[in-house]
Amino acid sequence: LSICGKLCYAIGGAPNQVAGSAAAFFLQIYLLDIAHITPFHASLVLFIGKASGAVTDPVAGFFISKSRWTKIGRLMPWMLACTPFTVVSYFFMWYLPPFVSGRVAWYLTFYCLFQALTTLFQVPYSALTMFLSTDQKERDSATAYRMTMEVLGTLIGAALQGQIVASAHVSHHCTVNPTVNTTDSWHDTPSFPDPSDPLSHQVIYMIAAGVIGGVYLLGIVILFLGVTEKDDPYALNSDRAIPFCKGLGLTMKHGPYVKLTASFLLISTAVQLEQSNFVLFCTHAADLRNHFQYLVVTILVSAAVSIPFWQKFLQRFGKKCAACGISWMIPFAVMLVTIPNLILAYFVAFVSGLSIAASLLLPWSMLPDVVDNFRLQNPHGKGHETIFYSSYVFFTKMSAGIGLGISAAGLEFTGYKPGICRQSDDVILTLKILIGAVPAILILVGLFILLFYPITEESRKETKLALEVLR
Repeated sequence: LSICGKLCYAIGGAPNQVAGSAAAFFLQIYLLDIAHITPFHASLVLFIGKASGAVTDPVAGFFISKSRWTKIGRLMPWMLACTPFTVVSYFFMWYLPPFVSGRVAWYLTFYCLFQALTTLFQVPYSALTMFLSTDQKERDSATAYRMTMEVLGTLIGAALQGQIVASAHVSHHCTVNPTVNTTDSWHDTPSFPDPSDPLSHQVIYMIAAGVIGGVYLLGIVILFLGVTEKDDPYALNSDRAIPFCKGLGLTMKHGPYVKLTASFLLISTAVQLEQSNFVLFCTHAADLRNHFQYLVVTILVSAAVSIPFWQKFLQRFGKKCAACGISWMIPFAVMLVTIPNLILAYFVAFVSGLSIAASLLLPWSMLPDVVDNFRLQNPHGKGHETIFYSSYVFFTKMSAGIGLGISAAGLEFTGYKPGICRQSDDVILTLKILIGAVPAILILVGLFILLFYPITEESRKETKLALEVLR
């Protein structure tokens, strides 16, 4: 693979991360403080939206596995077709409709559409790794390029969204004189701008959505022009595609896949909880409302620059050993919760970025090894790659959706009120638990499961040699 080809492949996946990052960090606070949706309804939007994306994964895998080979490949047409509709749904996801009674249905509709359409892109895009090269090192290298660009995409999304919309979440009234009217809502306090004012917050969010939509279109053009999809190099002409339902049953019985998926669905849920509640925690629990966008940028810069380090680390010490880096965020996140200090917050942000980089790179680097292992055990079937990738994304999205739904429901239960300067002690305690204790437990359990993951560096090399003989 050429460096240019790897870069084009990596850039193609970045827009999904740009949009996903903006939604992960800002959609919950947007729904609560700008759209004035109750925490319960926000939890419904977040959970059902994630669930719709998760349900789309096996559906997308089913139809893609049935697709025929075209002049531009079997996976590329899906990515090209869904991108324009993804841009439209993303734009309307941040639009504040003039009516109030139907806002929940509005955001639920477009968030579900956005999640489903990004799935139709993500499944063939992630499976494309298996059709770039037959060499494991080349695929690992392409995955490292991809994750570096995706983390940069996450950084760009959070930075763009954060810098553009920060003014919508900073109140001069709260920062200058926080002891006055601490229980009044934005509607009741004249010094606050009206959240429904189209000249204030709506225009700000529309600008951010338009910029990110443009990034989507640029990314798909680069992917189409710079990447050549290859057919299955191991399949014989006589081999038949594995039926989707049968293939799904086989993957669910494949030990390495089950352990890898169980481990990283817990770890990814922990990262999602950190992302979705970090801005709320900085705003309401740590008195860092004027620094949250810079803290988010610190996390993502740290993650982006550390991807090459983790790629070198896993090449030298092995992929299972590199998983220990995911646990680094735990002690520092707990320190931030117990000692909310500005300098400590930036240090926690830096260390969290290192851990997030490891949690992003490792599963996508290990999944091709699992697919190779399965191929060796089932040498006369083809078309199983999309089944593995679609079901993996399904489980991680479903777990993240459940986590986000429980998170928002917890805020509703403890009495979160949008627009007030200071939340109740119960809400602050809930935010601390969601940032500190819950992710720590999920990460520790996930790493414990990963200890039983059977594919080692030695077995990986043996699989590579056996597949070379087969090819």
